[in-house]
Amino acid sequence: MRTSLLKRLATAATALGLTSAALLGAGASPAQAAISDCPSGYFCAWKTDNGTGTMYKTNANAPTLGTWDNTFRSVVNRTNKFVCLHEDPNHGTDGDVYSVYPDPSGTEWGGPGSNSISSLKFVATERECAMDPYPVWHAAEAPKAAGFGDLDANRTADVLVRDKAGRLWFLPGNGSGKLVGSGGWQAFNALVRHGDFSRDGKEDVIAREAATGKLWLYPGTGTGSLGARMLIGTGGWNVMSRLVGVGDLNGDTRSDLVAVEKSSGKLWLYPGTTTGTLGSRVLLGNGGWNGMNAFAGTGDLNGDSRPDLVAREASTGKLWMYPGKAGTFGARTLLGSGWNVMDSLLAVGDYDGDGHHDLAAITNSSYSSNVFRGDGALILYSGTGTGKFQAGFPETDSWWQLNGAF
Repeated sequence: MRTSLLKRLATAATALGLTSAALLGAGASPAQAAISDCPSGYFCAWKTDNGTGTMYKTNANAPTLGTWDNTFRSVVNRTNKFVCLHEDPNHGTDGDVYSVYPDPSGTEWGGPGSNSISSLKFVATERECAMDPYPVWHAAEAPKAAGFGDLDANRTADVLVRDKAGRLWFLPGNGSGKLVGSGGWQAFNALVRHGDFSRDGKEDVIAREAATGKLWLYPGTGTGSLGARMLIGTGGWNVMSRLVGVGDLNGDTRSDLVAVEKSSGKLWLYPGTTTGTLGSRVLLGNGGWNGMNAFAGTGDLNGDSRPDLVAREASTGKLWMYPGKAGTFGARTLLGSGWNVMDSLLAVGDYDGDGHHDLAAITNSSYSSNVFRGDGALILYSGTGTGKFQAGFPETDSWWQLNGAF
């Protein structure tokens, strides 16, 4: 059984070894109940270390535990949700918070992590035991529209985040989050966004279906949500290791897509069309692009009004900029080293409102600074407009235990 103690409520959890279940309604069973007596769909607890005696069971949130306060010694979670065990009543976070992993079969049980549990709740993802299901994102209003990174068209850079339950969240830039996909988004192994593909004046999302290799266009509504999807690739897209929205690379006023072919390392341009589909591909790079393990279509970084591409070299951790030219990319320039401490790159448009395109990065476990350490920190890099970035600014460490941001 796995239990995690959420020591830093805004950073990565430290696993201790327990599982969780979900509870609905509290009650007690006859004396000498055993672990196997916990019914499916419930969280159960006992006052003994071996799961015997009177049993507590519930499948609903409990802000207080009454006579069971500070008495849990054995627990099992037979639900499909995480159970958050709080040392504070009312799901407070001043004391320690423990998460019990889902185990519907009830094959794992153990201690609750603390003998001072005073409240519990059921959540879809572990991070919700201590914080919002979405991370913190703030952005300033830009002096002009970036052409991407702005799903609600208010000149404020926004972000889409997928959580580990397969939900999609829209972060408008004011610290809040809005649910725009209630589930099922884990079916996709590539999520792309960079401008208006459907030609209706609103930013869209492209998603690749893992099981079929199909490519789907989700048209934006202009409010941060997405409309009914449209098939733009009937299959075969799983041969690509990376999909990146880059904006209008070929100068025809339509948003384009670039892709890295797994087998050859070739880089292909898929131009946008007037109907929201993608046109015949054009070869941009003969090979070697599989040496890059992170990409970001940042828009125009060097002030020449053409979209640029940023890529990280896996073997060295170097970050390169590939300047956009007429339908291709020019000779690369080095942006920096040491970028292997980043889990992913995020093209965010102009987040600081200074008129230049910027970059964000989410850290992995190798990251360390005098502000944050480990995975889940968001580092912001302000663009200078000359093809460079200012030194990174550690913004927040609330970006842990997610499943993609774009």
